[in-house]
Amino acid sequence: MPLDIRPLTGPGELAAWAKVVRTAFLETPTASADELADLAAAPAEWRRSGAFDDGACVGTFRSFSQQVTAVGGRAVRANAISAVSVAATHRRRGILRRMMAADLAAAQARGDAVATLRASEYGIYGRFGFAPASHSVERTIDLARTGIDRHAPLPLGGGRIDVVDAAAVLAEGPQLHARFLPTRAGAVDRDTRWWHKLTGTGYRAPGWNEPLHVRYRGADGTTEGLLTYVAAHATRTATVDDLIATSPAAERALWTYLCTIDHVARVETGERAPDDLLPLLLPDPRAAEQAREHDGLWVRLLDVPAAFGARTYEAPGSLVLGVTDASGPAGGTYRLTADADGTGRAERTEQEPELTLDVAALARLWLGDGSPLALAEAGLLEERAEGAAARAERVLRTARRPWCPDGF
Repeated sequence: MPLDIRPLTGPGELAAWAKVVRTAFLETPTASADELADLAAAPAEWRRSGAFDDGACVGTFRSFSQQVTAVGGRAVRANAISAVSVAATHRRRGILRRMMAADLAAAQARGDAVATLRASEYGIYGRFGFAPASHSVERTIDLARTGIDRHAPLPLGGGRIDVVDAAAVLAEGPQLHARFLPTRAGAVDRDTRWWHKLTGTGYRAPGWNEPLHVRYRGADGTTEGLLTYVAAHATRTATVDDLIATSPAAERALWTYLCTIDHVARVETGERAPDDLLPLLLPDPRAAEQAREHDGLWVRLLDVPAAFGARTYEAPGSLVLGVTDASGPAGGTYRLTADADGTGRAERTEQEPELTLDVAALARLWLGDGSPLALAEAGLLEERAEGAAARAERVLRTARRPWCPDGF
C-alpha cells in the first residue's frame, strides 16, 4: 500500500503517533496513560498528522497557530511546527518532505506570514527554507566568584520581592508575559497549558520537581517580573525554569535574589538572550561562565511583504532583494523601504536586485540578528550593487538581539 499522510483519526492512532515521537527522541517508547490523556486534551487547533504504512504510524508532525514578536513589538501570525519525526525504518522516502510541504501550503493559505520551529538537529530544516533567526546562551554562575555582597539589601528600586505560590503565577503570569512580548523580538505567545506545565498544575512529566516562584512588584504594585526555579540540595544548585521581566529594576532584583540565597553555590540560568543583563550585574562577570550558545527560534518566511512590513527599522534606507525559494512562495524580487519614522514595507518589483539570497538566508535577517556583511563573506548572499550589503547592515540589524525564551 502507498504511504498515507493524513490527520490523526482517533485515540488509538494518538498512542501509536506518540510512540513514534518518543522513539525518535530516544525516550521510553510507550507513553503513560497520564501523558496520553494530556495529549488527548490538547487544544483543537493542534494540527497533528502522521504518515501511515499499511496502517502503522511511521511519521509524525504537529503544527499550531502562534504569535511571534517582530522587531519593534508587533505580533506576526506564525505557523509553529513541533513533534517532527520519521521512524528509522522509513528514512529517505520523502516522508518529511511531504508532511512539511502540506503543512506549509496550508499555513500560506491561512495567511500566516512565517513558520517557526526549534530544531533538534541543525541539518534537517535548511532544505525547507528555515534558518535560525535568534540565538540563546546558557550560563553557569559560580556564586563564590561573583563578588556579590550576600549581606547587602536587595536592589529593589522602590519595589518589593515576594515568594508566591502557583496560583499567583497562574493569575499574574499571563498578563506579565503579555506586557513582556512587545519588548523582545523573537518572543512567542504562551497558552494556558504552558503556564500549567511551568507550575505543575497540569500534567507532570516523570522526574518533575516542584519549583519555587518569586515575584517582583514595582512601586505602584504592578507585577514587573517573575522567576521560577528549582533548588537541588545535593548539588547546592538553583536552576532557572523561567525568568521574565518588564523593567530593569525587576531583572536586577530577581537575579540578585537568586545569586544571594543561602546554601546555593551555583546557578544554572537556562536559555537567556545573548545580550542578557546578567553578567553586567556581577562585580566579576567571569563568574557567569557561558556553558553553551546555540540557535534558538528558526524561521521560514511565507509572506515576505507581511513579515518585513510588520517590523521596524533603526535606520532609513532602501534595498532591492532577489530571493530564491525552490520549495515555497517567497521567491521573487522585493523592494524594501525603511522610512525615517522606523516603519517599513516590502513590495514586489521588476527592478534589478542589488542583493540576491535564498529564503533561508533572508530568514536570518528578519529579526535583526543576522549580518548581511557576514552572509556575503560566507557566500550566502551575493552583492550585485556596490555598497548594498553595508546598506543592508545599517537597515536590517538591531541594537538589541532577538530572543525566544520558549521551546515548543
